[in-house]
Amino acid sequence: MKQRALGKQGLIVSAQGLGCMGMSNTYGPADEAEAIATLHRALELGVNFFDTAEVYGPYHNESLLGRAFAGRRSEVVIATKFGFDIRDGKPVGVTSNPAGIRAHVEGSLQRLNTDYIDLLYQHRIDPQVPVEDVVGVMAELVKEGKVRYLGLSEAGVANIRRAHAVHPISALQSEFSLWERNLEDDVLPVLRELGIGLVPFSPLGRGFLAGNAKRAEDYPPDDFRHLDPRMQGENYDINMRAAGVVREMAAARGLAPGQIALAWVLHQGEDIVPIPGTRRRANLEQNAAASDIALSAAELHTLDTALSQVAGLRYNAERMAMVDR
Repeated sequence: MKQRALGKQGLIVSAQGLGCMGMSNTYGPADEAEAIATLHRALELGVNFFDTAEVYGPYHNESLLGRAFAGRRSEVVIATKFGFDIRDGKPVGVTSNPAGIRAHVEGSLQRLNTDYIDLLYQHRIDPQVPVEDVVGVMAELVKEGKVRYLGLSEAGVANIRRAHAVHPISALQSEFSLWERNLEDDVLPVLRELGIGLVPFSPLGRGFLAGNAKRAEDYPPDDFRHLDPRMQGENYDINMRAAGVVREMAAARGLAPGQIALAWVLHQGEDIVPIPGTRRRANLEQNAAASDIALSAAELHTLDTALSQVAGLRYNAERMAMVDR
């Protein structure tokens, strides 16, 4: 798989990464043996960029990667995140208290079985703490060699600029896909002005663009998608019809719908590295193959037009409140 640069500081990763959140109970019961096999298969396919966070599990996901990559640390680029207040095994809000950041990072280093983190994100902007104070501590960790590159997740334009003025930010992680275009008008232009890469999560719309999404109520209560507004009621029907163009284009070309959706994201710029998440080797192999799919200008226009309007917010009200936009 080809590689791409995130930021201007020297971070080079595979053109696609692997989102690992779903390997730790977010989308139903975990299968650790298959998860580890999937992580190893990713390396065989040339995928070397792996995304985790202390809140995934919580803690389980980082430990999973630490075990899976034991003895292979030099082969992988690991991104992890801090920024949630975790109590009794559950996130109860955001926190980036500068006095506690080091403890969060030390915990991640231990669980990941490594002495450095390739890319460290602030998971969510903490409205109670100036981003300059947060990035100041993160920058100290870079100087100490515990972290190599810095990122933000779900940050808005003002905080991106303020953070980048303290220390170069290499990547912004945020949702971006055919059916989630909220970055195009303001965030993406600023990223390109400052030389910051974009790492889109949920590039398949939590399965919608891959053609295998179910109604929200059909997922168990502990599944992340159970509360997804776009999968509820009439929204589900509207969005399934809109996503039909992806399925039709895929069928015409003998491809999977998810491959078309991923190819669209990859066509949006060489500074964009999507991290589709999966727990299974078969899905990983299908996603990785999308890196070699070329879309014509006419196909891109057809997709842009069909998915320009989506019914429902991407998160429920509680989760939307944590997005810095």
